Amino acid sequence: MHKDSTAQAKQKKDEREEVLKKIRQLENRQKILENKLRNEERRVRTRRLIERGAVLEGIFPLAPDLSGAEVKAFLIALSHLPGGAAELAAKLPKSGDKP
Repeated sequence: MHKDSTAQAKQKKDEREEVLKKIRQLENRQKILENKLRNEERRVRTRRLIERGAVLEGIFPLAPDLSGAEVKAFLIALSHLPGGAAELAAKLPKSGDKP
């Protein structure tokens, strides 16, 4: 009888270790998937920033010669022009809106 309870205890211990191993594997898999998602989001953002920077440089040829702070100041000043960018931006459809 003692051997049965010892065997059952060992079996339960082995089962517990197997479950804990599976949990660790799933946690690691979750971390891997979260990292892939973050990398994909970063890649999409980087592409968007590059594309928009190219548009900016195409419209304003002097933009490549300006510092980041100068470009920012220029765009802020542009957005404050009467009847300009602020009103135009308000008329643009939001990214979630259907045309």
